[in-house]
Amino acid sequence: MNFRFALKALAAAALLASAAPISAAETVVWWDFLTGGDGIRMKKLIDDFNAEHAGAITIEPSTLDWGVPFYTKVQTSVAIGEGPDLMTYHASRIPLAVSQGILTEITPEDYGAMGLTAADYAPAVWDAATIEGKQYAVPFDTHPIVLYYNKDKLEAAGLIGADGLPTGLDGIDGFKAAMKKLQEGGTTWGTSAFTAAGDFQFRTIYSLFGQQDGQMMTDGEFLAGDNEAKMVNALKVVQDWVAEGYMPPYTDYPAALALFTQGEAAMHINGVWEVPSLTDLAAKGELFNWGAIELPVFFDHASTYADSHAFAIPANAGKEVSPEKHAAVLEVVSWMAKHSLFWATAGHIPAYGPVTASAEYGAMQPNAAYSPLTANMIFDPKSEKAGVAGPMYEVVANYFTPSVNNEMDVTEAIAGMKTDLNDL
Repeated sequence: MNFRFALKALAAAALLASAAPISAAETVVWWDFLTGGDGIRMKKLIDDFNAEHAGAITIEPSTLDWGVPFYTKVQTSVAIGEGPDLMTYHASRIPLAVSQGILTEITPEDYGAMGLTAADYAPAVWDAATIEGKQYAVPFDTHPIVLYYNKDKLEAAGLIGADGLPTGLDGIDGFKAAMKKLQEGGTTWGTSAFTAAGDFQFRTIYSLFGQQDGQMMTDGEFLAGDNEAKMVNALKVVQDWVAEGYMPPYTDYPAALALFTQGEAAMHINGVWEVPSLTDLAAKGELFNWGAIELPVFFDHASTYADSHAFAIPANAGKEVSPEKHAAVLEVVSWMAKHSLFWATAGHIPAYGPVTASAEYGAMQPNAAYSPLTANMIFDPKSEKAGVAGPMYEVVANYFTPSVNNEMDVTEAIAGMKTDLNDL
């Protein structure tokens, strides 16, 4: 069956099944925080939607500043009934938004109208949008961290298996041995990463923490019981990479990426959002053979930090939404989910399962190689203190930056971090 035809048919069916018909032209006011490659791709999706729905629904988009400015603007605007009809939202921020009364519940009837079900989504990403049994967003993607690698260098070091993928990287000692072998082969650094920012390092350390079944928060307490020791274990792994000369200290984001793209680091830990930039370099003949995979297993099992861009409906105070407007909003969300194959070109993993299960997605590399990690994703704890640009990250940065760069003992760092987190 033609995949694109199927998606259009599903979108049309969802529109027909909407709780209320769209009998006249509706304008959907849309806010997002997407810039760069993400912004370019979303603009095309919006343009395609508007063209396909001409005379029925028009998305009127605005892009606001990412992070705290975006979420502050949403909070203040929704409080006076001047928020948008639809907006992008990080799943990690949903607990705080719900506590502030910012979001409207997306009901089972809404999902039925959109032609979407829980079965279409990985359990972790579905749960990330759930608070006390209610859904407050429709996941659009997951954007985890991955391990980028220079295939030429790994192949020369005997670290590429018969399947063409890296091998011999699992285990704390195994990964160190691999980095040592790569450096003995002439590579300056085994791995590069954004070590100048502890909040960014949280993504890697939290993944290793999850590999031990660590729980960031239990019963409202941060790092209770043996979770403190598990976090020490995770932090020590990354600190040792720097201490033993496998990864450079105090490296900012552009420099860490450049070390990899210029061949001075054989591997690189970063988000999937860098896939487009590497793809573009390769297309111009300015990059070696490369790939991206899920982080190796250093402890008990695979586990990878992730967040999700999701679609949320603001609970605009005093603003009554007509059934027709609501139906138009649901059609926008449904259409975006079912056309998210194009969004995957930004490196993100579409949250809508039928898209990632398609032959078209299976042919996308390295996307298809790392997409199985959705079975092992872990999100921020469901706390008002967590989430992108939230206070948890500020505390984490205060301790992870000096400890990763070997200026603070890991046990001391985690003890101090635990105290500060519980004082929030």
